[in-house]
Amino acid sequence: MLILLPPSEGKTAARRGRPLDLGSLSFPELTPMRDDLIEVVARASGEPEGHEVIGVNPNLVGDLERNTRLRTAPSGPASAVYSGVLYGAFDVASLDAAAKRRAARSVVVVSALFGALRLTDRIPAYRVNVCAEVEGVGLLTREWRPLLAPVLDAVVRPRELVVDCRSSTYASLWRPTGDRAAAWVQVAVPGASHLAKFTRGLVARELVSAEAPRTPTALAERLGQRFGVDLAEPVRPGGPWVLSVADQSRAGAHSS
Repeated sequence: MLILLPPSEGKTAARRGRPLDLGSLSFPELTPMRDDLIEVVARASGEPEGHEVIGVNPNLVGDLERNTRLRTAPSGPASAVYSGVLYGAFDVASLDAAAKRRAARSVVVVSALFGALRLTDRIPAYRVNVCAEVEGVGLLTREWRPLLAPVLDAVVRPRELVVDCRSSTYASLWRPTGDRAAAWVQVAVPGASHLAKFTRGLVARELVSAEAPRTPTALAERLGQRFGVDLAEPVRPGGPWVLSVADQSRAGAHSS
């Protein structure tokens, strides 16, 4: 099973640790793009109008300042640096050892700055808009697509279950095709964005807390033990199954 997650806007900078080592990150084929993008982002973030280059609100002074130190700031596991609503609900740190291993093995985060990451990859806190057109690099959504396609195609076995918890923008960076799309399931949560992120985090947590289901119907049965779910078959060949999951914002803290 592959679980696809977006990054989070909210990030918690590591207080100590080694600086970013691009050579240590998963998916080394992406290193040249990562290196170029970090150089541009770090330079632009220190310039008066640099926020426009990377699509960041100029009022986010602290985030822009952190961007200038991407190569020298302490790095931490992506599971800890990403600290927004989804990752708060996922709460990787509190998982038992077996669940942490499953999370490390099955989760891929699609990122504007790094392309794709595993939860154990060590990164600094950063702020980059995935929809930005970065001078010297290009429109990030367009530039990442051809780079991510062979990398993530290689991660997914034909007919392997793919649980897609990404937002629509990040989902556009890579989509399974051919046999890899046979068990591709998009997780849809009706309602406000904040509540949807929270519920997707709970879904990810539930899925790594025990052995993985292998088919869309098994996924629905598994999640149906805890959530209200409705599974719809693909509306076109090669399209995703859609699993609608009821908002769990009132369910409180996770139980697993």
